Amino acid sequence: MQSFANKCHLLQFPSLSIHREQIKRVKDSDDVPMVLVGNKCDLPARTVDTRQAQELARSYGIPYIETSAKTRQGVEDAFYTLVREIRQHKLRKLNPPDESGQDCMSCRCVVS
Repeated sequence: MQSFANKCHLLQFPSLSIHREQIKRVKDSDDVPMVLVGNKCDLPARTVDTRQAQELARSYGIPYIETSAKTRQGVEDAFYTLVREIRQHKLRKLNPPDESGQDCMSCRCVVS
């Protein structure tokens, strides 16, 4: 069983990378809000270890949420997290960081 799970792990992560790259290509941007969601967290046997999924999400700079469609555990959190990522993405696009490195809160506008 362990070797089967390892083979599934090796098959799933590369396809995840392919899908991620395809999304970025379609959106024509490297900055696309995403959330990595691991489903079936209610099952005792795991195809992908939680720690490995968290590390992958961290390497992509995206949140990781575990869910169960059967028990609805984490489902709402996954949607809220995605909405939060989308909102933060929109705010970053509207208020890009100042190239001088200053935070926008320290900027002042003087009208004369």
